[in-house]
Amino acid sequence: MSKKTTPNKHPRNKKTLKSRINKKKIVLFSLFLVSCFLFLYFFWDLPNPTRLTSHPSPASTKLLDRRGQLLYEIFTDQRRTPIRLDTLPRYVIDAHLAAEDKDFYKHSGFSLRGISRAIKNTFFRQKLQGGSTITQQLVKKALLSDDRTIRRKAREFILSLAVELIYSKDQILELYLNQVPFGGTAYGLESAAQTYFGKSAADLSLAEAALLAGLPQAPSYYSPFGSSPEKAKDRQQYVLSQMLDNKFITQKQYDEAKDDELRYTPQASLKAPHFSLWVKDLLVQKYSLEKVEQEGLTVITTLDLELQNLAQDIVASEVAKLQKEKVTNGAALVTHPKTGEILSLIGSRDYFDTAIDGNVNVVLARRQPGSAIKPVNYALGLDRRLFTAATLLADKPTCFSQPNQKPYCPDNYDGQFHGPTQVRFALANSFNIPAVKALVINGLVDFVASSSAFGITTFTDPKSYGPSLTLGGGEVTMLDLSTAFGVLANSGTRVDLNPILAVIDRTGKILQQVPSRELSPEESDKTHPLNSYLLNHESYVINPPSNTRVISPGAAFIISHILYDNGARSATFGSSSQLVVKGHPEVSVKTGTTNDKRDNWTLGYNPDILVAVWVGNNDNTPMSRVASGVTGASPIWNKIVTQALKDYPQRWPTQPADVTGATVCSLSGLRVPDNPDPSCQPRYEYFLKGTIPSPDAGSRRDIPIYKPSQSPATSKQITEEPQNIEAQNHAVAFDALGVTLCLDCAGGYSGSDTIRLDPSGKAIKY
Repeated sequence: MSKKTTPNKHPRNKKTLKSRINKKKIVLFSLFLVSCFLFLYFFWDLPNPTRLTSHPSPASTKLLDRRGQLLYEIFTDQRRTPIRLDTLPRYVIDAHLAAEDKDFYKHSGFSLRGISRAIKNTFFRQKLQGGSTITQQLVKKALLSDDRTIRRKAREFILSLAVELIYSKDQILELYLNQVPFGGTAYGLESAAQTYFGKSAADLSLAEAALLAGLPQAPSYYSPFGSSPEKAKDRQQYVLSQMLDNKFITQKQYDEAKDDELRYTPQASLKAPHFSLWVKDLLVQKYSLEKVEQEGLTVITTLDLELQNLAQDIVASEVAKLQKEKVTNGAALVTHPKTGEILSLIGSRDYFDTAIDGNVNVVLARRQPGSAIKPVNYALGLDRRLFTAATLLADKPTCFSQPNQKPYCPDNYDGQFHGPTQVRFALANSFNIPAVKALVINGLVDFVASSSAFGITTFTDPKSYGPSLTLGGGEVTMLDLSTAFGVLANSGTRVDLNPILAVIDRTGKILQQVPSRELSPEESDKTHPLNSYLLNHESYVINPPSNTRVISPGAAFIISHILYDNGARSATFGSSSQLVVKGHPEVSVKTGTTNDKRDNWTLGYNPDILVAVWVGNNDNTPMSRVASGVTGASPIWNKIVTQALKDYPQRWPTQPADVTGATVCSLSGLRVPDNPDPSCQPRYEYFLKGTIPSPDAGSRRDIPIYKPSQSPATSKQITEEPQNIEAQNHAVAFDALGVTLCLDCAGGYSGSDTIRLDPSGKAIKY
């Protein structure tokens, strides 16, 4: 019997154990490789923290006008004058600590609170954000870059720890104050003090120190020399409040500094300041502050510096004549409607006049437009065929009643009522009651929604407005209002306004350019906007950019025709007002004045040029008096538009295919019949095809008369006092809302009406 061999115990277990050991080795090796890769990725070529060298010297960004003349150098060199920490007043140091890092002397280079906030925003809100301390900001500016990446944040964290080990807190703070950018050419606190206040940092007041301490977070945004200088003041107030909360200053110091008037050193090299600083803001939004201030861009703008200087002088000299009217400021905008190019932008009569807040750019500010908004309202009604230029709108005392609102009862600017008025004359003479009627025919909700297509960005929730919106009850910017008028100038299409023709980097690469086409030499004298030395071509003209159809060509033509009809507006403005442009009778124009006399406007255009002008006071105090078409904005507008059009021939708008004409009765607005009544005085009118009214069938009707006043009875009188109503035969006219105008009643047509509105702001038929 053979001897049995004993088999190995659990051979499968041995193999499994060996397999596990091999897998573990693979995992450990993989982790080692990943760790090496991550270490190399994050920390390879890490800068030496002992050197703290600055970035290479940047090149300036130049803003040029359309013919290559220098407007503004956003950056020329990094002006750094080192300053020692021990020479500064304590409140200067404390201001920066309060603004940027109040726990600077307590942490070791990073703030746990800031890191927690950064992690939350980065991973939960998908928005990379740093919780930077002063040490981290120094490392970022001097050793790294502004890249918003996790890799840069990790390197910044390690370098910050190293810097804290190598340098004392005072050394770090001193290095920071000598490195940090304060906007423009000012790098370091000493340069900033000289740039903004013309003094050494050691001589700064508490109010001045607080303003400068607020700049490094966003130098362009908070700059007192920027397009929104009020943001600098708001930031200064925040820094002062932080200093008070952290007991760096007393309540008395806070109160004194808060009210201390700041006096800035003017930027002498800045031309067209409101325009240039606005363009700078637009560039920063698109390309970042670092690229704009340090990477040597060449920016060809749309501005015509010659026209700009002329317009600036006109605004300044004409506003100076309005002292008796208590007018201290004015603004103007000149554009080329077909391309949207901004040829001139005057944000105030004097950018450097602090007494009037001259550095505020009124072209971008929200102001009430008064009657200047009316053409948009009427254009919508015409385009939707809700009324025509001959439609009757009764100009008589009328209240507009909307649910849950107080009745709105507008007056006319001249304090009078003008009876039966057709749309042409209502708009041309800027009568208010017909304009409100046009709005309630359109519907308030529809008007607000449609105004955005015209370029009005400030009309938002219809619930915030009422029927007064068509009389200027909602705020707009001059930029938006000019865009809207451009729709009329461009035969119904909107072209957004644009201040930049091209952006070119230091290597010659075109980063941004408006599409262009080659132009003949004889055309190029007037219109070439891009210099050959920049784009290596002899002549260019801007093509119309992509545009948006807003209303029909016919509606735009009819509104424009009304606005240059000097005869139609003569009842209010006379036949020789400032609205008449010598040599250019084809210019369409509209004025606007708010009821409280805080804003006075004139906007006018032809197919070549659009000019908008405003006068008023930046502090919103009312003017004593202005007479549209005589004083205020109109004389300024007339002088600027005359200069802008001096080399252009007359350009009458071309009658489009969707417009026809007919003869109507001057009173009723109805078509003249074959055998007209003697009372029908004929006149010619333009209509969209298909909207010519029916013939006038005569004006006599049996109508209900309210016996006590002997005027046409209202619906309320008919309902509540039937005993005082009787039918009488009279010569009458009916407006678009069915309001009866008695032309031969003893009580006339002055009886008050009430138009009820539905929740959308549309009129419920009278």
